[in-house]
Amino acid sequence: RIHLMAGRVPLGTDRAAVAGEMEATFIENLRYAADLLAQEGMIGLVEPINNRITDPRYFLNTPQQAAAILEKVGQPNLKLQLDLFHCQIMDGNLSRNLETYFPLIGHIQIAQVPGRHEPDSPGELNFPYIFELLESLGYTGYVGCEYAPKGDTREGLGWLRSYWESRGLQHGGTSK
Repeated sequence: RIHLMAGRVPLGTDRAAVAGEMEATFIENLRYAADLLAQEGMIGLVEPINNRITDPRYFLNTPQQAAAILEKVGQPNLKLQLDLFHCQIMDGNLSRNLETYFPLIGHIQIAQVPGRHEPDSPGELNFPYIFELLESLGYTGYVGCEYAPKGDTREGLGWLRSYWESRGLQHGGTSK
């Protein structure tokens, strides 16, 4: 799996004025990439990145926009990389978005909102609920941790050990 980035609106340019051209270019590039990736048995991922905090110039900002583009491209080896941090900032409604876009999802990334720290840090998202929802939907892929640990990496993964223990699992996710 590889993240295929959408690009940024040029400096000093009105987003609305270039949106059509940027979308057409992105679609053309995605079709080209999908063909190359198919030869290698790879999946391409498109990730909406919020333009409110993280990157005001990034072209692809919502799962709705990503889904529409993926539909226009029409290649089965292109999927949605849904970063819940970005999705919450742009749209909220994570349960509905996960359910709606689940067939398109090829990878999930997580970070707490607003601080972009560990899932058990103070914030807006209820990760035990989100993980249960993903499990109920049948998600079997990886969950990428794209957050800035408040301390060191090992300490920053303490939430995962606690989560496994709450589910009756030992370190590493194996049953007791």
